[in-house]
Amino acid sequence: MPPQPPSLPKKNSGDDLPGHAKERLEWMQGKGGHKALFTSDLSVNEFLLVKEAGFDPVGLVVGTSIYHIGFQQARWTKNEEMGVLTQALYHARELAMTRMEEEAQELNADGVVGVRLKVKHMSWNSDLAEFVAIGTAVRHRSGDHSYRCANGMPFTSDLSGQDFWTLLRSGYRPVGMVMGNCVYHVAHQSFGQWFKSVGQNVEMTNFTQALYDARELAMERMQTEAEALDAEGIVGVDIYEGNYGWSSHVIEFFTVGTAIVPIRADHHIPTPNLVLSVND
Repeated sequence: MPPQPPSLPKKNSGDDLPGHAKERLEWMQGKGGHKALFTSDLSVNEFLLVKEAGFDPVGLVVGTSIYHIGFQQARWTKNEEMGVLTQALYHARELAMTRMEEEAQELNADGVVGVRLKVKHMSWNSDLAEFVAIGTAVRHRSGDHSYRCANGMPFTSDLSGQDFWTLLRSGYRPVGMVMGNCVYHVAHQSFGQWFKSVGQNVEMTNFTQALYDARELAMERMQTEAEALDAEGIVGVDIYEGNYGWSSHVIEFFTVGTAIVPIRADHHIPTPNLVLSVND
C-alpha cells in the first residue's frame, strides 16, 4: 500500500472561524434579533428533493485555505512522486473541508450536500493557492442525528440533490467525501529514446507507466479513506488532472467521491420515470 498523505485532525468546534463567519451563521439561526433563514446553492429541483427526503437546508457553508506550495526538484529522467507537492495540495484541501464542516457544525447540521472543491492560484504570488470547499448544510427534520459521522460531525457529500434523494430512497446513506491525490513527475526521454521513436508508431511506455502509477496512487489513497469510514463503497467518483503552472512534466491526479453505507437490508430501486423536456 503506498504511503497515505497524513490527514489533519478533525476539529469539533468552530473556535478558529472568522468573526464575520460566526455572525453570518448566527444570523441564519435567528439569533441577535434576526429572522431565521437559510441560504443554499441548490437548484429548485434539488431543494425540493432534499426536502422530500426529510432534510431541511440550514445554510450555505464555506471553508477556505490559502496555502503556500513548496518547491521540490525532480530528477530529469526519473518517474517519481513529488511528495512535497502531494502533501501540500492534500493538506490545503483538508483544511478547507474541515472549516466547511465546522460551519455546518455551528448550524447544528447533520450533513453537507453538493460539496464542490475549487483551487485558484493567487495573481500576486504563483506559489500561493486558495482552496475553497462549499456546499449546503442540511438537517434531518425529525431531529435524527444518526446520519452524522461516527465522531459526531456532519457527513459530507458531493452528490447533487437528486442523487442524494435517490441514494436514500434506495436504502443507502453518505458517510463522507473521500479523496486521494498524487503529484507525479513524468520522466523526460533520453536522446536515444527520442531518436528511436521518430517517425514510428510506438507506445511511449515510460509516459504510460508514469500516468498509470500516478492515477493508481490517487485512487488507492481515496479507497484508504473510505476504509477508515467503514464504507461499503464509493459513488460518484471523479478523477481530475491538473498542472497548476508547474513544469509540463509535473502533473497532479486528484480523485474524489462519496463513501456510502447501507441503512436497511432491502434496497428498493425507484422505477425510472420518462421525462420530456419542454425547453428548446
